[in-house]
Amino acid sequence: MEARNKVRGIAHDLDVAKLTVVGVPDQPGIAAGLLEPLGLAGISVDTIVQNASLQGITDVTFTVSRGDLKKALEIVEPVAKDMKAREVSSDTRLAKVSVVGTGMQNTPGYAARMFRTMAEEGINIQLITTSEIRITVIIEEARVKDAVRALHRAFELEKE
Repeated sequence: MEARNKVRGIAHDLDVAKLTVVGVPDQPGIAAGLLEPLGLAGISVDTIVQNASLQGITDVTFTVSRGDLKKALEIVEPVAKDMKAREVSSDTRLAKVSVVGTGMQNTPGYAARMFRTMAEEGINIQLITTSEIRITVIIEEARVKDAVRALHRAFELEKE
């Protein structure tokens, strides 16, 4: 019996901006200290990544909508400075691409197939996040059409 494809669709979102706080002390409360003021200001944060600590220093990266970037930077920069972070960088030329479906988390190979597809297209993945129903990557905005087309092929969605 052939296993049913758990991927039901490919989604994309062009309203993505990334902020990275570089070189913060790796200690309890850093992520909360950066993200709480954004929540209080009504800014929704998505796709959060904190790197493994190297010599007690780490980087925290997260995404916001492009319309919130200016306000987010105004909030995060002074907080990062107080935390003795090395710098805050941002990028607005990004997009989010997701494979969506139920049961992927309990079935091996879906993430690997997505990442292999991106690699074969020469598309660099900047961030990855997963949930029960989706695997999402943050990539260059200019490559979204290529990514969506390739993922449709890789997961055989055009046949349905």
